[in-house]
Amino acid sequence: MVKIAYLPLTLEEFLELPETKPPREYINGEISQKPMPKTRHSRLQSKLTSTINTVVEEGQIAYAFPELRCTFGGRSIVSDLAVLRWNQIEFDDEGEPVDDVFIAPDWTIEIISPGKSSNRVIGNILHCIKHGSQLGWLIDPYDRSVLIFIPNQQPELCQVSDSLVVLDGIDLQLKAEEIFGWLKMVSSAT
Repeated sequence: MVKIAYLPLTLEEFLELPETKPPREYINGEISQKPMPKTRHSRLQSKLTSTINTVVEEGQIAYAFPELRCTFGGRSIVSDLAVLRWNQIEFDDEGEPVDDVFIAPDWTIEIISPGKSSNRVIGNILHCIKHGSQLGWLIDPYDRSVLIFIPNQQPELCQVSDSLVVLDGIDLQLKAEEIFGWLKMVSSAT
């Protein structure tokens, strides 16, 4: 995460700035740019988005948005994946989702990339939990682990064949090894 030197801005002033790629976040009065995702990060983000939405979209249970800006509790953060329950998604008169989200995601998912500060990312997950998120995942593709955050509980480290907790009401069973198996895109030669 790269800190960017700006004149002090309020959250409202920050939200008036044009969006950037990679996105910037506003945390504790500071503006930081997220690092550009690497291949493993992008692969996991894409597969998780597809896997979750395959299970939840048709029944209008929830929706997983990649790189969705959520502004709440004095911060404006961009989770790698923000899952919102369908009834939490605000729609316009045409039935399309509105662009600005001012609530914590129901489930926030972050994927560690080189250059990302684990503590800063965990801080964002904890901020989400404090402001209403029901679940947070921190995925580390380098040590093949998923750290799970649930309100009022100790974080749980999941690896290999450990089953991963998903948002209540979502019929999805995943093990850590399944997620990290998605990284393998070419079968080994025999």
